[in-house]
Amino acid sequence: MGEKVFTIFIASALINNFVFARYLGLCIFFGVTKKMETAVGMSFTFTGVMVIGAALNWAIYNYIMTPLHIGFLKIVIFIGVIAAFVQAADTIMKKVTPALYYKLGIYLALITTNCIILAVPLINADEHYGLFESMALALGSGAGFSLALIIMASIREKLELADVPKSMQGLPISFVLTGLIALAFLGFSGMITL
Repeated sequence: MGEKVFTIFIASALINNFVFARYLGLCIFFGVTKKMETAVGMSFTFTGVMVIGAALNWAIYNYIMTPLHIGFLKIVIFIGVIAAFVQAADTIMKKVTPALYYKLGIYLALITTNCIILAVPLINADEHYGLFESMALALGSGAGFSLALIIMASIREKLELADVPKSMQGLPISFVLTGLIALAFLGFSGMITL
């Protein structure tokens, strides 16, 4: 059991990284990686929402939806649960850290409909993961997304000082960098098999 949980964690963080292997969550990825401060803030927020959202959705799916045979509503219900939790996190962040709240801006609201946040409970439901496996997937996915944000933010901050051709400045060079980082993450692909 412990080995499978560890395998799921490592696989979701490195091998099946949602950004570099599955190319999901790119709207937030490109939006908040201009500065390291916003990338780190989004990393903590995103991982927290992912872990708590996965736990809530796992409980709802296994104890309410499955007994009532309403599994076909999982996308709608999962989005509703995530939206409610993100709204609570949004309100708390506005009161506790207003500076970070304003720096994250619209990207904080985009967490609600982010495909990674929704993918984790859907994978948990489809794979029939238990609670510990679900938490490992959520935490590993959050760690992988955080790693992607921090790597990209550190590179993009250095690019501010680089002599990048005018036609490649901004988003074009970011896409090239993302492709190169994805190639580096491809090296993890043979590490663990599920």
